[in-house]
This record gives sequence, structure tokens and C-alpha cells, in this order.
Amino acid sequence: MVKSLSFAACAAVLAFVAAPAQAADDLEARLASCNACHGQNGQPINAQTPIIWGQTTAYLTKQIHDFHSEDRNSPVMSPLAQLIKPEEWRKAAAYFTAKPWPAKGTDKPGATPVAATTAPPNTALCEKCHQEKFSGGLPAPRLAGQSYEYLLAAMNSFADGTRTNSQDMATLMKAMSPADRETMAKYVAGL
Repeated sequence: MVKSLSFAACAAVLAFVAAPAQAADDLEARLASCNACHGQNGQPINAQTPIIWGQTTAYLTKQIHDFHSEDRNSPVMSPLAQLIKPEEWRKAAAYFTAKPWPAKGTDKPGATPVAATTAPPNTALCEKCHQEKFSGGLPAPRLAGQSYEYLLAAMNSFADGTRTNSQDMATLMKAMSPADRETMAKYVAGL
């Protein structure tokens, strides 16, 4: 899995850098390389990669900023974010926001199949930011339909301090037990 992710990351970087000269200023052409990991049809290549098609503009803009500034460090995304100029961040985010969220039932390779369960007790607290049924909006991203693996990894990385680009999320995830985070990830992935 790591080898395939590394290969995909290298391919994305090469595609980004090797774009034809006439497309160098064409942000949309440069963003097409994101499909190497996030999917040609918005369906990521594996369960650890998040869906970005149809995601909120505010959230995507913040993530590009955070990867660029290394407030959110990633050996794959941080170098790619460096290739997007700060004045292009919002336009890049809007490009993906305008695309349709992938249809439910198109499972990502390696994803754990989940079905919506009864809402966990702390669902209402999470929906204050992530909106009803985790559909996203200001100030938080859409989570409904992300893979269980991605959701659990994100929650655990906030809980263990690996991911630090949202103090609110870090505080909430540290307060949840590992079992509660697992239950929430299964619930949200099944929506």
C-alpha cells in the first residue's frame, strides 16, 4: 500500500511539474493531476485518501493553506500545495467544490463496508459544526460518505496530536475514547 501511494504521489508531482508550458498558468490543467490520488471521477484510489470533489470551498482552502504552510504536514500533499500560489487557493478549492460528490455505493479500494447505524450519543455536538447528517458547511467539512478508514485515521491523528491544524477537533477527539471514535467513524461513513 505504501509503495502504491508513493508511486501515485510521485506520478502526481511529475504530472504537476511536467504540465505543458502553455498550461503553466492554467490552474484547472494543473489541478487535473490531483486525480492521480483523489480519483478521475471523485472516487479516491484507496480508502485512506479523502473525497475532495463536492467538498466545501472554505475547508479545501484551509487545507491547501495548511499543507502549504506545513500547519498540516504530509509528505505527499505539502510539496503539491507549494505548487499552488496563495492567490490561487480559493479558485483551486472552488474547482473541486463545483464537482459532484461521488455517488453512494461506489466503494473505494480497500474500504471497510459499513452501513449506517444508530447515531452515537455525541452526534449532536459534532453536527453543530459539520451540519445535519454531516453534510458540511461553514465552518466544517462534509464527512458523510468519507471512508471509515479515512475518518478513523483523521480522528485518531487529532486525538494523538499528529494532526494539529484544528484545536477544536484536537480537543474533541482527545475527549472521545478510541471505541467512541471508531463508532462515530462507522456511523458517518455509512451516511
